[in-house]
Amino acid sequence: MTGIAHPHSGLTGRIRGLAILLQTGLFGTRANTMITLATLILLFQVVPPLFRWAVLDATFSSTGDACSRQGACWAFVAAKLRFILFAFYPPDLQWRPALVILILAAVLTASALPRFWGRALLVAWPLAVLACWLLMNGFLTTAPVPSNQWGGLPVTLFVWAGCFAAATPIAVVLALARRSKLGGMRTFSVVYIEVMRGTPMVGILYVAMLILPMAMPASLSFDKMLRAIIMITLFWAAYIAEVIRAGLQAIPPGQVEAATALGLGYWRTQRLIILPQALRIVIPGMVNLAIGFLLATSLLAVIGIFDLLNAARASATDPNWLGFYNEAYLVVAIVYFVICFGASRYSQWLEQRLAAGERR
Repeated sequence: MTGIAHPHSGLTGRIRGLAILLQTGLFGTRANTMITLATLILLFQVVPPLFRWAVLDATFSSTGDACSRQGACWAFVAAKLRFILFAFYPPDLQWRPALVILILAAVLTASALPRFWGRALLVAWPLAVLACWLLMNGFLTTAPVPSNQWGGLPVTLFVWAGCFAAATPIAVVLALARRSKLGGMRTFSVVYIEVMRGTPMVGILYVAMLILPMAMPASLSFDKMLRAIIMITLFWAAYIAEVIRAGLQAIPPGQVEAATALGLGYWRTQRLIILPQALRIVIPGMVNLAIGFLLATSLLAVIGIFDLLNAARASATDPNWLGFYNEAYLVVAIVYFVICFGASRYSQWLEQRLAAGERR
C-alpha cells in the first residue's frame, strides 16, 4: 500500500545514519582509524583500574582507619562533604552560605536567559551581591562571621560572579576609552589593559595581600576578602575590555555616521545603537572567558582564602581522615566540571540562538 510509512522506517533510518556517521568519523580515514584505536587502547588501560578503585575496592561506610588504601574511601566524602562545601563556617549558620549559593544560582540563571535581559537584571545584580555579602557576614546576628571563616563553594561562586559582574561595566568604559579620539583617555586605557594583562593573577593577589595594606593609611584597613575582590575585579576588567573592544570593532562605521546624521550625541549613540549590538556579538566569547575565570579562582589559595579547592585540600588533613586527597580533589573536579560543562553547552546554545535571530 502506497503512501503509508512503515512504523520503524524512521528509527531504522536514524540508526543507519548514526552507523554511517560513526563509520566515516571513527574509521573513515587512516588517521581517524589510528586515533580511534589509540583512544580505545587508552580507555582499556584507564577505565578498568579506575572502576576497580572507585567501585569494587571502595569503602562506602566506615571510619578513616578502616578505609583501604587500594580503593576509594567514599566514607570520607560523606563525612567531610560539608567542610568541603563550607569550610570553617559555623555549622549552625551554614544555611547562610547555602542561601548564598541559591541566590547566585538564581541570578546567574536569569542572566543566562535572554527573556530576562533588561534593566531589572542590572538592578538585581548589585542587590544580589550585597545580599550575599551581608549573609556571609552574619548580618543582624549576635556573632558576625569574619571572612577568615568563609570558604568552600560559596566563596568560589561569590568571588567569581561578583567580580565578573563588577568588572563588566569597568571593561565597557575601558573598551570605549581605548577607541576614543581623546589621546589621554586612549593612552591610559592602553597602558592599563596591557599592564594588567601582562601581570599574572598570582601577582595581583599578592598585591592585594601585601602591597595594598601598606599603600593605605594606617587608620584605613580593608578586609582581606574585600581587597582580593577589588584587585580581581580590576584585573578581570582588562581581559573583558579586549573582548568588548572586538565587538565594537565588528560594528560597521556607517551606523555611527547614520546616528550622527540623525543628531544623536556620542553617549546616546553608544547606549542605543553600538553597545547593544557589540555586547550581543561578544556574549559567547564572554561566557568562555567566564569559564576560565572560574577555574582561576582556585588561585585564591595562595593568599590563604579557603575557596573550594583549598577547603578540599584542608579536609584531607583531618587526623581522623588523613591523606584522602584523591577523593577530595575528585569531588572538586566534579563540581568544576558540572559548572564549566554547563556553561560551555550554554555558550553553544546561545551562539546558535543569536545566529538564528540575526538570520530572521
